[in-house]
Amino acid sequence: MARMSAEERRESVIRAATIEFARGGYHGTSTEAIAKRVGVSQPYLFRLFSGKKAIFLAASERCVEETIRTFEEASKGLQGEEALLAMANAYTRVISEHPERLLMQMQMYVAVGAAEGEGDHEFGAAVREGWMRLWDTVHLPLGADVGQTTDFLAHGMLINCLVAMGFPPGHRVWEGMYPSAGDTGLLEK
Repeated sequence: MARMSAEERRESVIRAATIEFARGGYHGTSTEAIAKRVGVSQPYLFRLFSGKKAIFLAASERCVEETIRTFEEASKGLQGEEALLAMANAYTRVISEHPERLLMQMQMYVAVGAAEGEGDHEFGAAVREGWMRLWDTVHLPLGADVGQTTDFLAHGMLINCLVAMGFPPGHRVWEGMYPSAGDTGLLEK
């Protein structure tokens, strides 16, 4: 079996860190748990990343990039209502296919709040920059309509919260979203 390159190991660490941080948050996740999930030692982990914060920021960046890619692919060539429905369909599929991404997003925002309160603005700057890229990705296909962009992203955050709280698809709290994000059919026409 061929050995993994350092870049392949970094990718493994980011994937493992996303799962671990999604479950335990920044403060509740140890680098030991991440190293164990990847199958490397902690010292090797720190050869790939300068520390836990760097791992968290890399996982956060990946989470944002994957969400942006999801919206870009879904809305390609579409505008207005068609773009909104396509992006909503794509995002609601993430609920069943990649719930760790939704939970990681929640952990990103929690970590920012805690870090900002402690005077560490690096987390906040990185997450805010990602959020603005996400905003622009949604905003343009929706015709640069601030209200629609705000509503779309607000619904997305509500979906993240419902998933984090464990509300199953089909529960009444999902009613009325996009128009029925909690259905297992997930908005498909």
